[in-house]
Amino acid sequence: MELVFATNNVNKLSEIRSLVPTKIKILSLSDISCYDELPETGNTIEANALQKAKYIYERYGFNCFADDTGLEIDSLNGDPGVYSARYAGSDCNAENNIKKVLYKLGKKKRNARFRTIISLIIDGNEESFEGECLGYITREVLGSSGFGYDPIFKPMGYSLTFAQMTKKSKGLISHRGISVRKLVNYLSELY
Repeated sequence: MELVFATNNVNKLSEIRSLVPTKIKILSLSDISCYDELPETGNTIEANALQKAKYIYERYGFNCFADDTGLEIDSLNGDPGVYSARYAGSDCNAENNIKKVLYKLGKKKRNARFRTIISLIIDGNEESFEGECLGYITREVLGSSGFGYDPIFKPMGYSLTFAQMTKKSKGLISHRGISVRKLVNYLSELY
C-alpha cells in the first residue's frame, strides 16, 4: 500500500516513516512531483489537516494523509494553537517561535498540550485521527533532537523534553505517535 504524506516538513516525514510499518510505503510530495506550498488557511488544526489532504487528493489523485499540529498553552488561552508554525510572525522559525513562547509565558503557569490531527483520504473517503500529549513548557531550551517546540516541551510524567528523547522514545508517547498509531490501526483493518 502507498500513501502520500502531504507535508513539506522533512522532519515530520522522517518521524512518520519511522512510526509506520514497512508494508505501508509513505511517499513524499517530491515523490509525486509536487513542489507546491500547501494551503493552511483554516481556523483550526482539523481544518488545516483536511485542507492539505484534499489539495493533494484533488490535484494529484493520490490516496494521502496530512497532519496539522498545535501547541496549546493554558495560560496563553490555547496559543499558539493553530498558528504554532507561524507564531513569531514574518520572522517565524523554530528558534523565534520558542523565544516568543518563553517571553509571553514569563512567570505564568506552564501547562500545555500538543495536539495532532491526521486527515486521511482514501478513494474519496475522509477519516481523521487525533493524538494528544499533556505536559508543560520548560523555562529554557533543553536538548537538540526533534524539531519545532520539542526543546521546551516536557511530557507529563517524564524528566526529558521531546528534544532530549530518541525518535523512538518520543514516538511512543507523542501526540503524533498516538495519531499515527490510530491511522495504522485503521489501515490495518482496511488492508
